[in-house]
Amino acid sequence: MVPAILITRPEPSGTAFADQLRARIGSEVEIVVSPVMRIAPCGSLPQMAAYKTLIFTSRHGVEAYLDRGGPRTIPAYAVGQATATAARQAGMAVTSCDGDAKDLLARIGSDGPPAPCLHLRGAHVASNIAKALTSAGIETGEAVIYRQVEDRLTAQATTLLQSGWPVIVPLFSPRSAQLFFRQVNASGPILVAAISDNVKSAVPEGRAAVIRTSGKPTADEVLGVIVTLLDDAKRLEGGNPAK
Repeated sequence: MVPAILITRPEPSGTAFADQLRARIGSEVEIVVSPVMRIAPCGSLPQMAAYKTLIFTSRHGVEAYLDRGGPRTIPAYAVGQATATAARQAGMAVTSCDGDAKDLLARIGSDGPPAPCLHLRGAHVASNIAKALTSAGIETGEAVIYRQVEDRLTAQATTLLQSGWPVIVPLFSPRSAQLFFRQVNASGPILVAAISDNVKSAVPEGRAAVIRTSGKPTADEVLGVIVTLLDDAKRLEGGNPAK
C-alpha cells in the first residue's frame, strides 16, 4: 500500500501547499486537500490612531486587517516570513521574527518598539500575545478580526482515512489538530507532521502512530518532515514501527 497525504489547511493555503508538495515529491503519492476550517471575517478595527506598532501572528490577520481598510503606515512585527511577506506585499514596513510566538515575544521585548501595540488575531490563538507583552511592560491591546470556523472532512478524505493505508497529515495550528482529531475515525495509521511543539501538544495521546515536528515553524520545513514521514510510513507497512 502506498501512503497518502491529507492536507487540512484552509483555502487557498491548502491547495498552494499541495502544489508545493507535488513539486517536491512528484505525482506518485496521492494528495488530498480537505480543510478542517475556513477563515471568516468578524469584528472591526479599533481607532487605529491610538496605536504605534502592529503585531501579526498569521497571514490571515494581515488579510483581515487590510480588508477592513487598516492603515498601512504603522510599522509591524510578524511571527514569520510568510506573514511578513503578506504585509510587505501590501506596502507595510514589517519585521519578521522568523519563528513562533516565543520568538516574536523575545524580539519585541528586545526591541522595545513604540507603544501601545495592537495584536490583530483570530478567535483561537495558542498564546496570549497582548497579555504577555503588557505584563513585560509593553502596553499591548488586541482585536479579534477573523474566526477559524470548523469545516467537515470531505467524502474523499473520509474514504482515504478508512482505506487502511498510512495517511500523513501535516498540521499547521493547534486549532487544526483539535478539529481534525475530533472528526477523524481512521482504520490505518496516521503520521503527523507538526509545524511546532504547540501543534504536537494538541494531538490527542495515542491517536497518531508517528509525530514529527519541524525544526522551524515554516511550510518549507514541514515539507521536509513529510519526506521523512514517507519513509516512516513504509516501515510501518513492513511491520517495523518507526521510533
